Amino acid sequence: MTTSLDLAGRVALVTGASRGIGYFIARELAAAGAHVIAVARTVGGLEELDDEIKAAGGQATLVPLDLTDMAGIDRLGGAIHERWGKLDVMVANAAILGVIAPIGHVEAKVFDKVMAINVTATWRLIRSVDPLLRLSDAGRAIVISSGAAHSARAFWAPYAASKAAVEALARSWAEETRNFPLRVNAVDPGATRTAMRAQAVPGEDPQTLPHPSEIAARIVRLASPALAETGLIFDARRERFTAYRMPE
Repeated sequence: MTTSLDLAGRVALVTGASRGIGYFIARELAAAGAHVIAVARTVGGLEELDDEIKAAGGQATLVPLDLTDMAGIDRLGGAIHERWGKLDVMVANAAILGVIAPIGHVEAKVFDKVMAINVTATWRLIRSVDPLLRLSDAGRAIVISSGAAHSARAFWAPYAASKAAVEALARSWAEETRNFPLRVNAVDPGATRTAMRAQAVPGEDPQTLPHPSEIAARIVRLASPALAETGLIFDARRERFTAYRMPE
């Protein structure tokens, strides 16, 4: 995997771009020359990102959108096609934790919201932009997952299940597009100094964790037109790809 990144003339979409890992991925993509379409609910965070990108000489288009607005996700693909005619990079980053609780204590409305934002909205986004990524000469899809998808820790059931589902979507998509220039990979960012991590593990010292800017700088390499890997998990902490274990 190449360590240099030149995305001049390319268009990149990032969800959950108003804070955390998504914010810094968007900033890194813009620094590499991409025009960033930044999607998030929080307008203030998007405006701060826009200010930083423009101050560094980059370009961004802000899209305030709640990802529970499924029709809005559908319209997003059409708007991108009308303006740019293609999409080169998609980073499906937006997600919520829900609650850390015994599975029998999770309220139905909480479970439904985790699945709606983490899974259904991700599928809806994939469906909306898949044709656009296929129009790129080197489409790159980066789906942010979590180690929780595999560890299935006690009390993390809704979040773990949602990330396992997201990885399955990415794997199937990668297989469907293996003969195209599109490359699809999932990412396990590892424990990172974010608000979600603080919510999940409130007693943890955040200074012991890497800053999201450090993790983002590793993840954006998957946007490189030179990337060959597809259908894998990228471990951002160890900076290596891991293959899914195939059934015997």
